[in-house]
Amino acid sequence: MVAGISRHINGNDILLVGNKVDLLPKSVNKTKLNHWMRRSLKEIGLKPLDVALVSAAKGLGIDELMEMIEKYRKGRDVYIVGCTNVGKSTLINRLVGKKSAGVGNKPGFTKSLSWIRIHKDMELLDSPGILWPKLDNQESAHILAALSSIKEEILDVMDLSCFILTKMMELYPKNLEERYGITELDEDFSETFDIIAKKRGALSKGGRVDYEKVANIIIRDLKNGYLGNITLDRLD
Repeated sequence: MVAGISRHINGNDILLVGNKVDLLPKSVNKTKLNHWMRRSLKEIGLKPLDVALVSAAKGLGIDELMEMIEKYRKGRDVYIVGCTNVGKSTLINRLVGKKSAGVGNKPGFTKSLSWIRIHKDMELLDSPGILWPKLDNQESAHILAALSSIKEEILDVMDLSCFILTKMMELYPKNLEERYGITELDEDFSETFDIIAKKRGALSKGGRVDYEKVANIIIRDLKNGYLGNITLDRLD
């Protein structure tokens, strides 16, 4: 998705910010993540001046990021650019110290450009989220939908929930066992959904399984962090 941002940089200096690091599994090596982020930009011909790892929601790393901004901006304007639902407005609010930018948990919440003053010598430009216009890689599309970077409505909820279960079983099987009591997935997911329905109360009148409700429970559980601190990407 970094490629979708490159045409908006226009030769400006770049500070690369990784947000929501508090949601990463403890197994993720922060040094390796730093290198992976730099390499992602390098692959499209961009080189960041520096990399900051923060959690805007919890205020982690914000002071260090502010120091970087002051160090490198040299009196220039500062633009906040990134993919949808990565926490750009939350980051701005944290930098400003008050709620100045609207925040939503769905992609596309920020609709237009808006200047927000941090102090008398600095303003930040909040921008709508950016995505590559065409997603040829289906796995990437599913990951983005699962994490609300694109609207999950563009994908079938049953298909998306099955994708989440498959990735979780591949990468974090213990998390699925702790949340749903699942140790394996059946071929058509029917037995798996039955187990989750009974565990999470997704039964309609007569004790029948509401499969769509189960699918939405799985999607919400991932987004709300109930499946644990995870990442669906690999730092290869």
